[in-house]
Amino acid sequence: MSVQHGESIGDRPLIPRPERTPGALRAACTVVAPGLLAAYDQAKDQALAEAVEHGSLGPVHAYLSHWAALIEIERHPATARAYHRAEYLAQIATTADEAREHLRTASSLYREAAKAVRAE
Repeated sequence: MSVQHGESIGDRPLIPRPERTPGALRAACTVVAPGLLAAYDQAKDQALAEAVEHGSLGPVHAYLSHWAALIEIERHPATARAYHRAEYLAQIATTADEAREHLRTASSLYREAAKAVRAE
């Protein structure tokens, strides 16, 4: 049985940081964010199609970087809660300023996660 975000263990990682490969990121996604698997598979398929179409690995590198950052967020329960809360509050905000503030929070958490996976 996997640990869910609702089970409080602080913000220790639920799993070790996966390698930045399609298989390792997908396996990590099945544990920390199974609800995102369909989006993960769609992003991978789209990146591969764009890579073939453009004759460039750029789309594949972009997809791997993006999903590594998302998995990094999901590995840490408190960070994931804060990230999803900020995204939700941005969607239901009643003013543009309020939405921007919540999006800044989500963006900051995403940038920190991306920085963490780049630093390894």
